[in-house]
Amino acid sequence: MNAPWKSGMPGNRDTFAAYICDDAALDVLRPVIIEMGWQPEKCNKGGLRNAVQSLSVSASPNILMVDLSESGDPLNDINGLAEVCEPGTVVIAIGQVNDVRLYRDLLASGIHDYLLKPLSAGQVRDALNQAQAVFTAPRSQDGETVKRHISTAVVGTRGGVGASTLATSLSWLFSEQHKAPTALLDLDVHFGTGALALDLEPGRGLTDAIDNPSRIDGLFIERAMIRANDNLSLLSAEAPINQPLMTDGAAFVQLEEEFRQAFEMTVVDLPRNMLINFPHVLADVNIVLLATEMTLASARDTIRILSWLKTNAAHAYPMIVANKVQNGVAEISKADFEASIERKIDFAIPYDFKAACNAAKLGQTFAEANKSSKSTAVIKQVAERILGASEEDLAQSVPEKKSLLGNFDLKSLLAKKEKRAAVEETVE
Repeated sequence: MNAPWKSGMPGNRDTFAAYICDDAALDVLRPVIIEMGWQPEKCNKGGLRNAVQSLSVSASPNILMVDLSESGDPLNDINGLAEVCEPGTVVIAIGQVNDVRLYRDLLASGIHDYLLKPLSAGQVRDALNQAQAVFTAPRSQDGETVKRHISTAVVGTRGGVGASTLATSLSWLFSEQHKAPTALLDLDVHFGTGALALDLEPGRGLTDAIDNPSRIDGLFIERAMIRANDNLSLLSAEAPINQPLMTDGAAFVQLEEEFRQAFEMTVVDLPRNMLINFPHVLADVNIVLLATEMTLASARDTIRILSWLKTNAAHAYPMIVANKVQNGVAEISKADFEASIERKIDFAIPYDFKAACNAAKLGQTFAEANKSSKSTAVIKQVAERILGASEEDLAQSVPEKKSLLGNFDLKSLLAKKEKRAAVEETVE
């Protein structure tokens, strides 16, 4: 329907059609339609069910108004409408249920607007003018222009390091502050928190894609993704935990291909086990953001993942982001950590427990809920680094740094830690 990444207007479709349940609403609607220069005959009697039946055998209009008053399950019925609507159709729903949650869910499903009965002429006129503006606005891109696309995979070296927090915050920053059409793909199919962080229902889009990779195309992307705002769309799942993931990963690659055509930015929240099981997911990823913490286990796994990336995804630029950094209480120091991994940490995000709780309570991403925090300031720098990366930066390999510690660095750090513990016991 009215997905933000669709542009253009088919020339062989009607401008407007409406399917309304009651005469009172039709009496309000028809004069406005005549005023706008459209045909009043396009205002049909009958609600959503009639719309689905009619559009299943005829072309969709550019602007479609449907009445949900007789629908027992509006959200499921809207999905049925999406099956017969052509891409680019702007849908305005009207109904008599005054429920904020329903309103938000309808907008997330791709509806342009939801009007509450009884209708007024001014209300209808404003909604139709806004819908018409979707088609009269200048195109943001020309077909002859090559669109630059940056794909970023966010991988946590350990569970709980905040990789999903970074993925959702970066996606929100790309879409809201930088106005870049962004896709967020949460590949933790059973326990993903992408939708949870955005206060959205995950939907069935990702599980449908895994079950039927051959169905994945531009139209599938438009219908399956959940819109978080005008520029951010999410594809995630909350699959039953008694159903193992049965896929060869082809669906993930196909999804990323479609994202490159439809968006400017892709953020993939990639669990580290998926990295191992489906290495081809990184085939066209530009940047791999490794979220880590200042512990021995994270240092070890950062070394292992960096080595794996060098062998299996040498084209991707690795970016090291230390999260939840607390000065003076880290398990190992920043200097020792950097010596272990034989490269510098790109960004260090300070630990802010209160800010994380605030985001959870508000149902917002960390960056959105805590715009003025020090942690968000660093996340903004990460986003700007990714957005500002040139083709040369993305292709540039990280120079190897010679270290006398080499692969034995972790062992020496562990020995230091045990020695400090023994000294503390002696003092006590």
